[in-house]
Amino acid sequence: MKFNVAAAAAGTLLLASGAYAEDQKVLKDEASSAAAEASSKVAPPLPTFTPTKLKAPFLEQFTDDWDKRWKPSHAKKDTKGAEEEWAYVGEWSVEEPTVYKGMEGDKGLVVKNAAAHHAISAKFPKKIDPKGKSLVVQYEVKLQSGLECGGAYMKLLRDNKALHQEEFSNATPYVIMFGPDKCGHTNKVHFIFNHKNPKTGEYEEKHLSAPPSAKIVKTTELYTLIVHPNNTYIIQQNGEQVKEGSLLEDFTPAVNPPKEIDDPKDTKPEDWVDEARISDPDAKKPDDWDEDAPYEIIDEDATQPADWLVDEPLTVPDPEAQKPEDWDDEEDGDWIAPTVPNPKCADVSGCGPWTKPMKKNPDYKGKWTAPLIDNPAYKGVWAPRKIKNPDYFEDKTPANFEPIGAIGFELWTMQNNILFDNIYVGHSVEDAKKLAEETFFKKHPVEEALESLDKPKEEEKPKSPSDLKFLDDPKTYLTEKFDLFVTIFKKDPIEAIKFVPEIAGGLAAAFITLVSLLFGVLGLFSAPAPVKKVATDAKEKAKDVKDKVAEAATTGAETVKAEVNKRTTRKA
Repeated sequence: MKFNVAAAAAGTLLLASGAYAEDQKVLKDEASSAAAEASSKVAPPLPTFTPTKLKAPFLEQFTDDWDKRWKPSHAKKDTKGAEEEWAYVGEWSVEEPTVYKGMEGDKGLVVKNAAAHHAISAKFPKKIDPKGKSLVVQYEVKLQSGLECGGAYMKLLRDNKALHQEEFSNATPYVIMFGPDKCGHTNKVHFIFNHKNPKTGEYEEKHLSAPPSAKIVKTTELYTLIVHPNNTYIIQQNGEQVKEGSLLEDFTPAVNPPKEIDDPKDTKPEDWVDEARISDPDAKKPDDWDEDAPYEIIDEDATQPADWLVDEPLTVPDPEAQKPEDWDDEEDGDWIAPTVPNPKCADVSGCGPWTKPMKKNPDYKGKWTAPLIDNPAYKGVWAPRKIKNPDYFEDKTPANFEPIGAIGFELWTMQNNILFDNIYVGHSVEDAKKLAEETFFKKHPVEEALESLDKPKEEEKPKSPSDLKFLDDPKTYLTEKFDLFVTIFKKDPIEAIKFVPEIAGGLAAAFITLVSLLFGVLGLFSAPAPVKKVATDAKEKAKDVKDKVAEAATTGAETVKAEVNKRTTRKA
């Protein structure tokens, strides 16, 4: 019978172990499934670049014959008399992206050197005259190394016979400058145009007053500028409008000068009075005004607080200070402990000799000054008279830009690997949109997907078995608890019962239930007295085991609680 009881108990443990093993197998299968799912999240397939069939006054996709159009410049940079001279030594290359490549075979023009001046330009097959037409400028920018300080803008160069690509520099006349520029807190999408004064023939830069911000990312960004003949403009980023307005209203300095200006020859009359308030000349200082009365006086009504410790010093020798071991009284003199604030003074009003405090003098009035009154001679704020502006003109069509003969990138940047691609300069908003659909809108989603795969995923921290809750996930709860119990049980059974009382109590209950069932069945057959005695002894032992398990479980719970309190105290 004892053998049967032991076997039954062992069977119960085997059943529990089998359930645990089955749970572990399920978990492993789930993990394998999750791993397989994760491994399936690979980079999306790349679309293949196909040269566009669209036609435009200028359309550049940097195909193999690109170097027939684009010429780098190695001119000196115009520094207007400064001692330092800068040359355009930066190198250029046409290549596919090395960061988040979104299209197979799609090459772009790349800035190769960091902290260098770069200049390159391409002449148009024939000049582009925006007069009376919409002007559409669109291109892609890919900041493969980011952008902390530098430009990624383009320049549309004024058409003239003196336009030599080898001499292209910052001094080369341009019609429009457009594109991102960032350095430090400055981050903007430039839109600057050069406007010709119809009276003097001189050119002046007109800057967009409130430009939009550039998006500093390593994926390709699409920048579009549209200027209509009615002087309105639109700026788009990635096909979405981010700015619109008027050339006549949104630029500094304004396109048209004011009709009237201040007369430069007009001067303020000598007898002009522009003081609105003056001191009252009839006012006199009152006889009782004491200018010498002090601001503060001793508070004669003050009394010493009852808890004031007159005999206690403000500082005392530091009781924790010890004379250094290397202190030599003969050479260093008598050692004196450093002082610290007297702790007895912290809980009372004060220590040491008490003196009456100061208070504000009720008779204090300060220096007397006459009150102010309205000036009877006041004539108002003087301003020069207005005259007609001799330089006034009215340009009603600033959108009629000068003819454009070339495009250029003249840049200084601290970051290299800036890539330019799919440049459109023409008059068709629809064609520019179609070009973007063929190129940008095919590769941009791929680049974003690659970027998301490249981002480090936040690893979910595994929960400690002590943090698990049965109702949150019963299977995981039982699996983790049983695993912990078995691990500790191998080293110290008593500690296993203490630290994981839930499993210990469950096993004990299963054992007692099994024993009770066995002996209940045996009892049906009216077992003889010796057998009954064995059954009774077994029940008593089972009850004793149950009590010990309960005691161990209680002790274990207290131990766990103490451990939690200890950890909490350490964290605090």
